Amino acid sequence: MGTPAAAACSLKRLLQDGHDVVAVYTQPDRPAGRGNKIAFSPVKRLALESGLPVFQPVKIKTQEAIDIFRSHRADMVVVVAYGRILPESFLQAFPKGAINVHFSLLPKYRGAAPVNWAIVNGENKNGVTTMRMDAGLDTGDILLIKETVISPQETAPELMDRLAVIGADLLSETLSNFDRLLPRPQNHSDATFAPIMKREDGRIDWTMGADKIANRIRGFQPFPGSFTSFGSRKITIWSAKPILDVEVSTEPAGRIIEAQGDSLIIACGDGTALLVEELQVEGKRKMNVRDILNGTSIKVGETLGGGTVL
Repeated sequence: MGTPAAAACSLKRLLQDGHDVVAVYTQPDRPAGRGNKIAFSPVKRLALESGLPVFQPVKIKTQEAIDIFRSHRADMVVVVAYGRILPESFLQAFPKGAINVHFSLLPKYRGAAPVNWAIVNGENKNGVTTMRMDAGLDTGDILLIKETVISPQETAPELMDRLAVIGADLLSETLSNFDRLLPRPQNHSDATFAPIMKREDGRIDWTMGADKIANRIRGFQPFPGSFTSFGSRKITIWSAKPILDVEVSTEPAGRIIEAQGDSLIIACGDGTALLVEELQVEGKRKMNVRDILNGTSIKVGETLGGGTVL
């Protein structure tokens, strides 16, 4: 059971390892892109290419849904970013229960967006956990865990690509040694929560320190992005880094203090400054700073974030 590309990576590994995948569950097809064309999830595409039966129930908390699920007569269910909380009837449907591949070092970052919030919160490491699922939100007993270092400029999509491979390997190891593993309970007092992101999370608060803003720019990708206003226009910042060699302690947060060549520097909170590297004016493509400054009247002394972005 899975939906995004990270889950397809695990499905591919299951097939490579020779497991008999009797059914694949993924989210219903939804419109995507500018043309709102119906798009298959990465998991569905791989399943169809592999000749596997695909199920996409709109509702799973029905008797019909659980009856169909049980009819597969599987040994266990593997869940990787399926995108829905499963009822206990699903978790207990098969003899060996349900195994989850979760993209964090549990018990930290339980919830829908662990990779994003780990970066936003400035973590220097993250990882993957395999666990036995129970009725709680990512509260089940840990089977195996693997950590990795987050590089200083790594974005959430880049980290997710790496974790998908780590997760597929860890799932393979988990299933190979399943009957010998000793599940260990999580320390619930150390738990943190990683909720699904809202659009408003992406609005840049220039009174934050530059390092915190840079982390949010890296972490809130691809959604909701990190955006601000310049007059009546929305500007999304895709790449930026804090700088330490500019004295801006007297500059108001959001003030543009340098805008020439490849250098667009914004004053932030706590006397810090942010060097913007790649941004996007609403309605246009992503561009580097030099191209933006050549085509947009952004000047030193002007302030970002003063307008209204709906």
